[in-house]
Amino acid sequence: MDVEVIVALDYVGRLRRLAISDSRAMDKIAETGWESTTLSPKTLALTRLAALVAIGASEPSFGDLADAAVGAGATPDEIVDVLIGVKAVVGAPRIVAAAPKVALALGYDLDGTE
Repeated sequence: MDVEVIVALDYVGRLRRLAISDSRAMDKIAETGWESTTLSPKTLALTRLAALVAIGASEPSFGDLADAAVGAGATPDEIVDVLIGVKAVVGAPRIVAAAPKVALALGYDLDGTE
């Protein structure tokens, strides 16, 4: 299966491939680095930051994705708004844990302030 075939699928076709864990499609996506044809790089980077919050990721992960988000045009305000936006889903403890990691990723040390 070529990545072009995957890209050409509508959302239902892509959902089916994901739902059945189509290994050929997954391998091709991993091999080619294909990401998204409908999300902007900025939206994709912000979405990935939200996922990091949800899984309680480590600090270095936040740095890499915050850099990617800023590089794609996201502002620090938008990045912080991602934290606020996912609170209702992931809960306050995840946000509290992620805030210092995001701050450091943005070059701001919360522990070094008042």
